Amino acid sequence: MAKNTSNGEHQTTTKPPPTPSPLRNSKFFQSNMRILVTGGAGFIGSHLVDKLMENEKNEVIVADNYFTGSKDNLKKWIGHPRFELIRHDVTEPLLIEVDKIYHLACPASPIFYKHNPVKTIKTNVIGTLNMLGLAKRVGARILLTSTSEVYGDPLEHPQTESYWGNVNPIGVRSCYDEGKRVAETLMFDYHRQHGIEIRIARIFNTYGPRMNIDDGRVVSNFIAQALRGEPLTVQAPGTQTRSFCYVSDMVCENIYNFMTIGLTMYWLLLRFFEAQFSSC
Repeated sequence: MAKNTSNGEHQTTTKPPPTPSPLRNSKFFQSNMRILVTGGAGFIGSHLVDKLMENEKNEVIVADNYFTGSKDNLKKWIGHPRFELIRHDVTEPLLIEVDKIYHLACPASPIFYKHNPVKTIKTNVIGTLNMLGLAKRVGARILLTSTSEVYGDPLEHPQTESYWGNVNPIGVRSCYDEGKRVAETLMFDYHRQHGIEIRIARIFNTYGPRMNIDDGRVVSNFIAQALRGEPLTVQAPGTQTRSFCYVSDMVCENIYNFMTIGLTMYWLLLRFFEAQFSSC
């Protein structure tokens, strides 16, 4: 069904969510939640796996090509009956049956995505298309981890979610920035056209255990320089601000809870806490 918007444009009415596939073959399906984590061998992804595995009703599947991730981050779960690790590149389709999809797969370090910009944008665009296709087929809820880089070089500080950003489409970082913007567009288009239940988490600067010391980001750079006894490099003029979040807080509050509880409840809780602490 379609309708005209107030500005005369043709707009497609959002469809109801697809019916979950009856063909799910998990032996735990009657009582367990079957969850896919792409990029689950990475820094944030492996911490998310730890959180998901705490629930004995979760069966967790990780798909990772180890471009930036490491199997060592998941070694305590390898061989666990509720855990499966697949070496897979999300730019290729993945034929499995799942209830939820956490789509984290993408190089997030400037060093890595500048080294292979084509792979980075393919992961963002083709990888997200493949995961949305999977979500559509099986009726799964899907979460995309996006980034503060969608704002580019913002002219507004701090950025609100209504701010569209100021992005260079042809710069050396554009494979990541524009790739994530396209991924967000695809998420909303699949939601509007196919009724897919989506979540998008725009992650800023995360730090904590399992960070790569040489990933080129400010926290790891400071730590590496401090360990070598070198002066910390601060770019001029030195008045820059950053939003930082510890990895376990990021996983529990901004990814896990966002996907687990209902979206309406999430926003009600968020507004409640904003009201409670606005005067602090």
